[in-house]
Amino acid sequence: MALAITLGDPAGIGAEIVLKALAHFPPEALGQFFISGSRSLLENTYGWLSQCGQAVVDPALLQVWDHPLISKVRPGYPSSATGAMSFAYLETAIAAAKTGTVAGIVTAPISKALWHAAGYDYSGQTEVLACHTGGSEVGMLFLGRSPQTHWVLTTLLATTHIPLSQVPHRLTPALLTQKLELLVSFLQHCRGLAQPRIAVAGLNPHSGEQGHLGREEVDWLIPWLTRAQQQYPHVEIVGPVPPDTLWIGAAHAWWGTPSQHPSYDAYLALYHDQGLIPVKMLAFHDAVNTTIGLPFIRTSPDHGTAFDIAGQGIADPRSLLAAIHWAQELTTTGKIGFPTHTCLRGV
Repeated sequence: MALAITLGDPAGIGAEIVLKALAHFPPEALGQFFISGSRSLLENTYGWLSQCGQAVVDPALLQVWDHPLISKVRPGYPSSATGAMSFAYLETAIAAAKTGTVAGIVTAPISKALWHAAGYDYSGQTEVLACHTGGSEVGMLFLGRSPQTHWVLTTLLATTHIPLSQVPHRLTPALLTQKLELLVSFLQHCRGLAQPRIAVAGLNPHSGEQGHLGREEVDWLIPWLTRAQQQYPHVEIVGPVPPDTLWIGAAHAWWGTPSQHPSYDAYLALYHDQGLIPVKMLAFHDAVNTTIGLPFIRTSPDHGTAFDIAGQGIADPRSLLAAIHWAQELTTTGKIGFPTHTCLRGV
């Protein structure tokens, strides 16, 4: 299954981690990848990395959908021009996925601020993907496989890139129903878990303490959970679990240590940092951002552009490599007996 890999913001670490990650593949396997980016950027990056003795793949071995650089790019010096280039890289990859040229997309990091500076009013790559696929109802899911135990940490965010003050207003029973549907479908059809166990986080400290620390749980979250359990009798849905204890079992499962706290097949976090602080604490180099609900696979490393270290040769490719491996796994039809579009559509 062919994959498109975007380079992200050309002033960031995208080209570096792509060349480092693809060095882990034998030359005969490189034909399955199409790079959406700028060949000159790859060649320049290869030049200085190879001079430093870094293990990187030669861009001459890669298939590149070339976007000539529209201005001089220096690592660590981003601009609206580099933001525009990263947006063009993504659009090319999306077009290829929509036509079936590739089965999925792996995206290197971009800068949302530079997208805005370039005139693109999107809050992230996930939102662009949804817009370009007909307004798909999507979910931002994070996967991380423990190197110690091979247990998979699976975390879905109910809300994503919005201010914290907007979270209580954006959270509704309808939104959680949509996210839960996507999550259950992914676990059953893509992960092969017929009876998954899902933990849903509370919103307030101690899940509201029976209304004393916030009323969202009492007023609608607990009634919604009761209805959700009735809707999915073959799924165990636990919650609302106090956010400060929800991840203890996950940490023990990740490290393989005994615990009285349970771990779950998936976690539904209600806002960005509630889910991503534990994910990045446990699995910063192993976690992968996966967009579920699209008609194709999309994965991405769980870190940013790292402009502060761009051009220094010290960027770690492990998260991008994990994103490539997860994309390969999720696009392998017949692995679990379901076609790829079933895995992602939430049917």
